[in-house]
Amino acid sequence: METISNIIGGVLTPSSSERSAPVFNPATGEQSAVLPLSTAAELDAAVAAAKLALPEWANMPPLKRARFMFRFKELLDANTDRIAAAISAEHGKTHADAVGEVQRGIEVVEFCCGIPHLLKGEFSRHVGPAIDTHTDRQPLGVVAGITPFNFPAMIPLWKAAPAIACGNAFILKPSERDPGVPMRLAELFIEAGLPEGIFNVVNGDKEAVDAILDHPDIQAIGFVGSTPIAEYIYGRGCSNGKRVQCFGGAKNHMIIMPDADMDQAVDALMGAGYGAAGERCMAISVAVPVGEKTADALMERRVPRVESLKIGPYTAGDDVDMGPLVTAAARDRVKGLVDGGVAQGAELAVDGRGFTMQGYENGFFVGGCLFDKVTTDMDIYKEEIFGPVLSVVRAKAYNDAVDMTMTNPYGNGTAIFTRDGDAARDFCDRINVGMVGVNVPIPVPLAYYTFGGWKASGFGDLNQHGPDGFRFYTRTKTVTSRWPSGVKEGAEFSIPTMK
Repeated sequence: METISNIIGGVLTPSSSERSAPVFNPATGEQSAVLPLSTAAELDAAVAAAKLALPEWANMPPLKRARFMFRFKELLDANTDRIAAAISAEHGKTHADAVGEVQRGIEVVEFCCGIPHLLKGEFSRHVGPAIDTHTDRQPLGVVAGITPFNFPAMIPLWKAAPAIACGNAFILKPSERDPGVPMRLAELFIEAGLPEGIFNVVNGDKEAVDAILDHPDIQAIGFVGSTPIAEYIYGRGCSNGKRVQCFGGAKNHMIIMPDADMDQAVDALMGAGYGAAGERCMAISVAVPVGEKTADALMERRVPRVESLKIGPYTAGDDVDMGPLVTAAARDRVKGLVDGGVAQGAELAVDGRGFTMQGYENGFFVGGCLFDKVTTDMDIYKEEIFGPVLSVVRAKAYNDAVDMTMTNPYGNGTAIFTRDGDAARDFCDRINVGMVGVNVPIPVPLAYYTFGGWKASGFGDLNQHGPDGFRFYTRTKTVTSRWPSGVKEGAEFSIPTMK
């Protein structure tokens, strides 16, 4: 059985830790690897390697760093299927979904190829007598990313690519549940010619995370995961003087207006609610039809669609809509929340708790579940389920649906389906959510815009990728200069101004 190592200083480095965690194939339930849980000393070694490599990389012309990004992007293109297969084997998502994940990561790498332009500062001539001012964006130094299981390729690329393009050295602490994928990325970084020590992978659990949070030489940390852990990392990291961005949980609502194209809305909810078995922070987990007629029409179309979901292992190819959940614990948690929804009075229109598949009885599968007449005081509404469970909460009027979304503690993504431009414009203006879709169920921005939620879904002032990604991984230096040219003003004791 494979034992997964670390990448420190560009070298595959076995961990000496006495603690370990199992890695499973979610479709079969069989253990596929052993993951040693790295020690604080191993994190120290990665930081030391990063510091050693940093000066030459940080001082390299951005154009040369861009050429590296081009080579890395070409390798990602050539190895997309291989990476996607590794994602499916450890996470469980379908091959098509895994390919899409890799492509979303590649798009951020493509954007990073423009780093010479993206790092350009500003220049003002004659801000005073023979005085010029310019700004320069400079790398922070050694930075780190702590990434989740549900996107083991995409989110590490979202974090590492902008950081490295900006001239930083990067340390990745990936999820313990699917650590093999980040190791494949590290191999491609090395093959592309990245200097040893600029990208390091340290596998581990809370001990490694705390070592990152407390290490004096790590300047910034990016995190994606649950809200309680996001709050912990943000608080501890900031208290240690680090720049921190954390993205937490979500409870994404999709409002269906009476004038919406119902067939389009049902199709959208199928993919957005059940794709990747619901293990997406941008999954739609709450459908909010406005009016009883709208709700009845939605349920009439939804029930047979959810009942006919094609569920199975990724090896079944295009014949599968969704795969298993990532672990047995995740499966059991989802089933427990469905049990609670039934006990609290919601109508379970489609029950996927008993799903089993011949030949894969030990896999971590849950069938699609669909609740109707959910209320906002129920646990299935309040908690992020992170599974193939959609809750329908009926709203009497448009403003009731908007208020429900705005008062929810999460603010990651939301959507409205309507043919009414006035309603759509009002919704976009009023809603206190970071990413909004109009007749788009999963409004994930492309790489040249920024990704991030509001309220309990996001902590920190700057978002992921897009312009904010480069702002997060650099700091601005402002230089004001004057060269003697015969100007003689004498001593000035008051604050400089433009008179």
